[in-house]
Amino acid sequence: MVKQAISIPGTSRQTKDKANAKKGGAQKVLLGGILPLALVIVWEALSRAGVFPAYQLPAPSVILSTITGMAQDGSLWSHVGITVYRVFAGFLIGALVAVVLGSVVGFYKKAEHVLDPTIQAFRSIPSLAWVPLFILWMGIGEPSKVTMIAVGVFFPVYLNTVSGIAGVDRKLIEVGRMYGLNAYQLVTRVILPAALPSFLTGLRSGLGLGWMFVVAAELMGASQGLGYLLVVGQNTLSPETIIASIILFAVIGKLSDWILKIIEERALHYQDRAVKP
Repeated sequence: MVKQAISIPGTSRQTKDKANAKKGGAQKVLLGGILPLALVIVWEALSRAGVFPAYQLPAPSVILSTITGMAQDGSLWSHVGITVYRVFAGFLIGALVAVVLGSVVGFYKKAEHVLDPTIQAFRSIPSLAWVPLFILWMGIGEPSKVTMIAVGVFFPVYLNTVSGIAGVDRKLIEVGRMYGLNAYQLVTRVILPAALPSFLTGLRSGLGLGWMFVVAAELMGASQGLGYLLVVGQNTLSPETIIASIILFAVIGKLSDWILKIIEERALHYQDRAVKP
């Protein structure tokens, strides 16, 4: 008796697509690591040759030893943990407020005339200008630091939310009305999906600014955090501590952006892009 193989339509194709996706992800990681690896190798070679003075730019091996030492004594995890917490809390608060205000301004023209000029004026204020005011209002504890980060996150998320809603094609809304969609259905099925790409871009931009603002926030009398390590390195004339903190900012910031990028690609999988991710 001969058994015939039963093929399920689409199964082999899905398996192939998953394999290609994994392969493509590995290729992205390899390609993205070429330039940093090359820079580290050249940097190490020039440092060992004495081109860069050790008291100004230590070799990567020295910086790695500094990070390893902090990891072994446990101080690294406390500094990274409190900084990640501050950025995460500020990001949630800033993004939530930005979505609410951005939606109101995007949907209602009168709200734009009332609110947007003031918000744009606040956007022009430099980040460090908020530091003495927040210290005066809230002291040097966590509320002032989280608020500082939330301010940085707010503006790009707000701008992209307003832009995304205002940029929805009027023809899409008219088609939705032709199919009998009410106001709520138009918002949830037409306007919000059309504005989603701009909104997700705003989230990534806001998160990036959150990592920038956390440095200013941790200058406000912090006793822990990667920004605090920058101050310690400056006061103790330890460039390896300063550069180690900068590298940790870069690595953790990139990881957080990578997570948002994955969410963005999955949320926008329906788009027929010119260049596939």
